[in-house]
Amino acid sequence: MDALQGLRVVDFSKVLAGPLCTQYLSDMGAEIIKVESPLGDDTRRWPPFHKGEGTVFLSVNRNKRSMVLDLKSEASRDVVQRLVKSADIVVESFGPGVPERLGIDYDSVAALRPDVIYCSISGFGTQGPLRDGKGYDVILQAYSGMLALTGEETGPPARSPISPIDQATGMHAAMGIVAAVVRRLRTGRGTRIDASLFDTSLAFMAYVMQSYWERGVEPKRWGSAHESLCPYQVFDASDRPILLGVANDALWQTFCRTVGDAGLAQDERYATNAGRVSHREQVLEAVGAHLARDTRDAWLEKFSRAGIPCAPILGISEVLSHPHTLASGMIQHLPYGEDGLKTVSQPLRFDGQRPVAQHPPPALGEHTEAILASLGYEPAQIRRIISGA
Repeated sequence: MDALQGLRVVDFSKVLAGPLCTQYLSDMGAEIIKVESPLGDDTRRWPPFHKGEGTVFLSVNRNKRSMVLDLKSEASRDVVQRLVKSADIVVESFGPGVPERLGIDYDSVAALRPDVIYCSISGFGTQGPLRDGKGYDVILQAYSGMLALTGEETGPPARSPISPIDQATGMHAAMGIVAAVVRRLRTGRGTRIDASLFDTSLAFMAYVMQSYWERGVEPKRWGSAHESLCPYQVFDASDRPILLGVANDALWQTFCRTVGDAGLAQDERYATNAGRVSHREQVLEAVGAHLARDTRDAWLEKFSRAGIPCAPILGISEVLSHPHTLASGMIQHLPYGEDGLKTVSQPLRFDGQRPVAQHPPPALGEHTEAILASLGYEPAQIRRIISGA
C-alpha cells in the first residue's frame, strides 16, 4: 500500500497511542523516523519480552527507523531543526509544556516548515481544568464513566484490558492526519491536530450518554448483557459458555423454533424486544434452561444453521488457530532473528489486498547514523552528535 509514499513522519511519541498511529501511517507507505531518548520508548522495557524487547513495543513499531537523540542537549538542537524541516508530518505525545521547552511545539515547528501537519496526542487535551493532567488509558476509563459500566452488576468496576482508549486515540489521530494530508494537497496549508484520550473516551460513551440524557438515570453494569436487547449475552451450555445474540423479533421466533418451545414463541409478553427487556429475568431463566440441555458445540451448529448470531468464548490460542483468522491475512510474519516475528496487520484491505508489513520493529538507535547522514552531517559531526559532545 503506497498511498502515503513520499511523506516523512517524524515521530516523537511513545508507549501506545502515538506509535500505533504512526505504524498505521507506515502501513500505508509513509516513512517513519522514530526519535527516542537514550533509554528508548518505555514499552521496550515492559514485560513480557521477545529477544530482549517488550512485546507491547513490538506490536506497534514495525516499518519504522529508530534514531536516538537526547532532546535536552544542545548538540541535538540543530538535528531536531533539520529533522522537522524535512518532515511532512510531526507526531508528539509529550506532557504539557515539554514541547515548548524542547523547541518542538507547533509554533516552533511551523516556523521551520509552514505546511507541516502537526499532531499532538495528550491525556486531556489543550483546554479545560484537567489539561495539565497526565492521562493513561485506565485513568480515562475511570474519568469517562467507562470503568463504572464495565463488569458484573454486583461486582467491582473492571478495567478493559486491551487499552481501548489508547488504541482508538491512535486510530483517530491517524484519521485526522490523513484528512490533513488531503487538505494540504488541495490548499497547500498545514494543519495542527489535537487528539486526546479524554476526547476519545467521551466519544466511546456517546450512545450511553444519549440514553442518560433521555432518562436521567445512571446506567448500571451489565456484564456480557446489553441494556437494550434480550436475550443478548453469555449463557452456560451443558459443558462450556456460549454467546447468544437475539437482536430482533424475527430472531426470537427462530430461536424458539430451534429450541422447540412453541409456548415461549407464542407468549405475548416476549413477542417484542421491548417486552423481553421488560421481562428480562423470566426470559433469561427460560433461555438458560434450554441451553443447559446440550453442549456448546451442538448449540453453535444448530444456531448457525438457523441463522441465529452466536459465538464460542475463545481464548487467544483458539483465535489464532481459527480457520477464519488464518484465512483473513491478519497475521503476518516479519524477519526478526532466527525465528522471525508475528505481527497483527492493519485491519483494512486496499483493492482487495492487505498492506504487507515490510520491516520489523527497529533496535534502539539502529538507524541514527544513516538518518544523520541523510540530513547532511559529516562522519565527524555524526560521531560528536552520538557522543553528546
